[in-house]
Amino acid sequence: MAAPTGERAPYLHLERPKDRLIAGAPIYAQIADALLGRMQRGELAAGDRIPPERELSDMLGVNRLTLRRALRELEGRGLLRRRPGLGTFVAEPNIERPAGWLVSFTRDVQERGFAPGARLLAVETRPVDAEQAADLDLPVSALVWVVQRLRTLNTEPVLLEHYALPHQRFLGLDRFDLEGRSVFEILETEFGATIARARQSLEPALAGAKEAEQLDVPPGAPLMLERRVSFDAGDQPVELGRDLYRGDRFRFVTERAPREF
Repeated sequence: MAAPTGERAPYLHLERPKDRLIAGAPIYAQIADALLGRMQRGELAAGDRIPPERELSDMLGVNRLTLRRALRELEGRGLLRRRPGLGTFVAEPNIERPAGWLVSFTRDVQERGFAPGARLLAVETRPVDAEQAADLDLPVSALVWVVQRLRTLNTEPVLLEHYALPHQRFLGLDRFDLEGRSVFEILETEFGATIARARQSLEPALAGAKEAEQLDVPPGAPLMLERRVSFDAGDQPVELGRDLYRGDRFRFVTERAPREF
């Protein structure tokens, strides 16, 4: 994955847009299509910085409001990304995550050629709340481990993980390397708790100020919230997950079999 270098592509030339009545498309859409064409032909690669707005608007003979609308169009499709103080860059392609399968984040992205990383934000015990008690089948007087991690791909922050786990079942969890090892691997190897199935849901979310800072995105940026309850082979709840994926870096996919009639 190429990191933004702060330098634009060595050469970029765009034709001036035609009158919308002749072209059959608004000027901003013509500009967006022209930039998209450069990306598809490899003239603009992931991580390249596009020319500044003033330079682009002069090249195209359009006002900056029209240009910004074209750039927002591409940003909304996850093709461009603004970095405050640095400029606008061609975004990395979205990573597909299977929505209907339990797949290790670490193993999945390694197989795609990325270098995964993790930074431990918190590990602590808390009294279980009502939702956690119901999902984890715990008494209201129980304690849970709360583990929060920031996951990275090639050092780029892309995912916030939040685990709640029964404290009594996983005594001493904080003694293990929660930054360098998979949480599920620790549960299986150190505690004999193998995840057999999970009930999970996906819903859109927006980055609050804290999440935006941690994930290096603007406040209000689109995220995907994955809620999950995992069970062992005995159908006992093992963990309650609440993960926030950057919307500009992931795409969730599912496969469907033909319907039986």
